[in-house]
Amino acid sequence: MKKQLKVTLESSVNGTTQRQRGTVSALGLHKRGSSHVLQDCPEVRGMLRVVQHMVKVEEIDPQRKESSQHENR
Repeated sequence: MKKQLKVTLESSVNGTTQRQRGTVSALGLHKRGSSHVLQDCPEVRGMLRVVQHMVKVEEIDPQRKESSQHENR
């Protein structure tokens, strides 16, 4: 499986350019503090580069997430 990225909007879109606001919206982020999980691909990485000063990105390994849920039972 492909890796996934958890993207969190850390700063407001107030005072940003129209291009940055459009990119934030296309990433599925709405308000400061909102998060969205996306597939890791070159297109998404390029979008993240445009707003890198506004977002926090965490890599998620889907296989690891499933195994950790089974350990908690």
